[in-house]
Amino acid sequence: MRSVEEQQARVTAAAVAPRPVRVPIAEAQGLMCAEEVVTEHPMPGFDQAAIDGYAVRSVDVSTAGDGEIVLPVMGVIEAGARTPSRLQPKQAARIQTGAPMPTLADAVLPLRWTDGGGTRVRILRGVRSGAYVRRTGDDVQPGDVAVRAGAIIGAAQVGLMAAVGRERVLVHPRPRVSVMSVGGELVDISRTPGNGQVYDVNSYALAAAARDAGAEVTRIGIVSTDPKELREVVESHLNRSEVVVISGAVGGAAAENLRAVLSGLGSMEVTRIAMHPGSVQGFGQLGPEGVPTFLLPANPVSALVVFEVMVRPLIRLSLGKRQPMRRMVRARTIKPITSVVDRTGYFRGQLLRDQDTGDYLVEVIGDTPGGSSHLLASLAEANCLVVVPGEVTDVPAGDFVDVAFLSQRG
Repeated sequence: MRSVEEQQARVTAAAVAPRPVRVPIAEAQGLMCAEEVVTEHPMPGFDQAAIDGYAVRSVDVSTAGDGEIVLPVMGVIEAGARTPSRLQPKQAARIQTGAPMPTLADAVLPLRWTDGGGTRVRILRGVRSGAYVRRTGDDVQPGDVAVRAGAIIGAAQVGLMAAVGRERVLVHPRPRVSVMSVGGELVDISRTPGNGQVYDVNSYALAAAARDAGAEVTRIGIVSTDPKELREVVESHLNRSEVVVISGAVGGAAAENLRAVLSGLGSMEVTRIAMHPGSVQGFGQLGPEGVPTFLLPANPVSALVVFEVMVRPLIRLSLGKRQPMRRMVRARTIKPITSVVDRTGYFRGQLLRDQDTGDYLVEVIGDTPGGSSHLLASLAEANCLVVVPGEVTDVPAGDFVDVAFLSQRG
């Protein structure tokens, strides 16, 4: 039986970022930049006022405080003004934030240092040269690197590219993930299940999980168990996917049939992993491009836990994330936890915060001694996964455990 860490290493070694594409900067947020974005123009592109006030020559107001200084106001320069203006000695100009500085002016006098006059302004305090002025190229000079290759594009990077006039950027797109379910007992949610039939939960749940991880998802739904049809569907989606996820048929005769079909497309290994739930799972690389392909359990809770532990980190790495795993914290248990010997346990839980001490508190939901580990309703209520090491079988109330944050609700 392979450890969780060994299986994760095998999976993450297969992570490959998709081929770069050029997209509008408005669509680039959250993606990994595939080029160095070099600025061609300075920012700002002209000397501009950093605050509302009066544009002045600093030498004309240097003696303010020693005696009364009153300057005539030549006019108002608004933000966006395109007509150049010139300031004569012993003059001031009312100026708005972001407006171009008039020629000869070298400082902006804050309104609070004046009487706010409209035609003549009394100066209450002097100002040094360059004060409250954003010089040409203060933020960015031509030739500066605005966004580096390999960086994740966030709001600041989008704003910087917009500020330097960049319309499109080369990025690694979201990895394409195809999700399908296999099982003769499955029916789509648009139909009423008959005797012995169940709804196809997994293709919907796993597609949502992949989308939450940042992937571009194609939900194929239920796939026929006929070997020829199954091979055709899988093979067609290998050509347009970076990851393929197949739920169902990881155990018993159905698994043998599925593996026989997939063996003609590449390497696929179904093995036991030292984790609970979802011990039996498959992973391989299929097709000419060696596309990472996962076989997940038919049980929805087990499938979602395996996805969280194995598939999600691969998607996050393909997006260029440096930390593909969920954020982990230590939390104190409210109730005892019983785990399976020699298997890392993943328990659905609700994470709380002690208002007095600030400690994290966690309560496992759905996994009572003798209860089922496969209750989908409890997973829907969970906001974290409690991780119990394989060498630990009993965690008393009050002990600390590792907890992985899931997506926040509300």
